[in-house]
Amino acid sequence: MTLLQTEGLTKRFGGLVAVDHVDLGIERGETRAIIGPNGAGKSTCINLITGLLEPTEGTVTFDSEDITHLEPYETVQRGMAKSFQTASIFPSMTVEENVKIAAFAAEHGSFQLNFLRDREKFPAVNAVVDEMLGAVQLSDSRDLEVGSLPYGDKRRLEIAIALAAEPELLLMDEPTAGMSPEETQSTVDLVEDLQEELGLTIVLVEHDMEIIFRVADRITVLNRGSVIAEGSPDEVQGDPQVQEAYLGGVEL
Repeated sequence: MTLLQTEGLTKRFGGLVAVDHVDLGIERGETRAIIGPNGAGKSTCINLITGLLEPTEGTVTFDSEDITHLEPYETVQRGMAKSFQTASIFPSMTVEENVKIAAFAAEHGSFQLNFLRDREKFPAVNAVVDEMLGAVQLSDSRDLEVGSLPYGDKRRLEIAIALAAEPELLLMDEPTAGMSPEETQSTVDLVEDLQEELGLTIVLVEHDMEIIFRVADRITVLNRGSVIAEGSPDEVQGDPQVQEAYLGGVEL
């Protein structure tokens, strides 16, 4: 069953067409990778889907509802969350407090400034926090100040913050950017675990092709804002048009 669909999705910035009539159909439970060279329109496409940018043309449908013109907080309320390319966290607060803010906002829509001191009053929020910290393997770090965390753990925290909204669809923009090989491997394992344990549908923008071929069920390739190929990892890997656009004709 199709969970997310775009039809003719287009974004122009003056004379620049950043996303050009992109049609996507993402099935519930799949991991879809969106790849392409720098400037291909990948992040712009994600921002159009999540409501961070307004499309020039086209529609976005999520779970059979037209969400094209919704605000970002409204897409979150519908069941869609995004982890950002740069971590959006509060460094002077603890790991638990960062996730609790996101969980409380998703559960209640707004909160009092003193709600962090009243943990026992919000059992549903606390249960979500516990589950998501466990999902990203940060339970043992819950009381640490975020600024003291290694970079890879900060990125894991950012994923936990996105998960706190209990989304059906998680969009991940460059989740391994700036990570060491060990942190990258750990994050790839996490992506696989999230799909298996939480049953998430995942849309992943990532430059590391080894990661893409490992975790993606299907791959959409953008170049100059347009879809030039779509298929399984094997199909995309052998596509001459993709090789030409992505690596100048060198085999992936």
